[in-house]
Amino acid sequence: MTAIVHRANLTGAAYALAAVMCFSINDASIKFLSDSYALHQVTFIRSLLALTLFCVLFMPFSGGLRVLRTRRPVVHLARGLCIVSANVFMFMGMAALPIADAVAIFFVAPLIITVFSVIFLGETVGARRWGSIAVGFIGVLLIVRPGTAAFQVASLLPVTAAVFYATLHVLTRRIGGTESGPTMAFYIQLTFVFVSAFVGLGLGDGRLGGSDHPSLGFLLRAWDWPATQDYPILILLGFTGLFGGFFISQAYRLSEAAFAAPFEYAAIPMAIFWGATVFGTWPDATAWIGIALIVGSGLYLLWRETMHAKPPATKAPRYRR
Repeated sequence: MTAIVHRANLTGAAYALAAVMCFSINDASIKFLSDSYALHQVTFIRSLLALTLFCVLFMPFSGGLRVLRTRRPVVHLARGLCIVSANVFMFMGMAALPIADAVAIFFVAPLIITVFSVIFLGETVGARRWGSIAVGFIGVLLIVRPGTAAFQVASLLPVTAAVFYATLHVLTRRIGGTESGPTMAFYIQLTFVFVSAFVGLGLGDGRLGGSDHPSLGFLLRAWDWPATQDYPILILLGFTGLFGGFFISQAYRLSEAAFAAPFEYAAIPMAIFWGATVFGTWPDATAWIGIALIVGSGLYLLWRETMHAKPPATKAPRYRR
């Protein structure tokens, strides 16, 4: 049983890394478009493309229309609303902050996931994991810098996104025994389409736009027909949104939440790369220390799990079938 759980953890970790690559490309693309289009418009186009790709690429190999069948429609709705909320707060934060800072702040999420896995899933976390969590949280505080002149209210947006993101994965772990990865990915994209269309109908005329703040401007801007040169970026958003959602659902369906979460730290060096090469931003000295603590705590946890070659003692999640 131990070997089976360990293999499932490693498979889940591989899915998490693949998801991080997709989400990193997605983040950079949306930040690139944040000066030109409304957030709900970009989200609607991305999700509509992702849903179309799902029907073409996933559905025929996942049982056809049977993939839409679910025993947990309410949980799927809750997951969808969580990820929609996480995206809204995260992308609003990225519009105002350097991409590396926003992503690094967001990485309070794996810490919250680990805590939630203990509270809601009954998983056991040992002293060394708690120590890694504490070190990572200190790193987040160094980047956010509450109580200093460097603090920005916008830095709280990725923190809020992290809470919704952590809740999403706790719900994923809850239903992973009865729902497939494609089913979960479909209902997430469907929720995105409906919510962004609804918001677009209410705010798409831009009557509340005009704010000088980058976050509010991105949220409230009027819809505008995309420029031809932006079509490839929007298509890329559809692909990375679909596959990222599928991969991350698989990761937390197969693996312990506390084991899979640290692999998402790979998004931080990717964000630094995008910031330096695309947006011309670079973390300052304090932010580098915070990033180092966050990444170091995650890598230490991964090293320990790999060296021991077995998962920590865990109570079986209590799935309701």
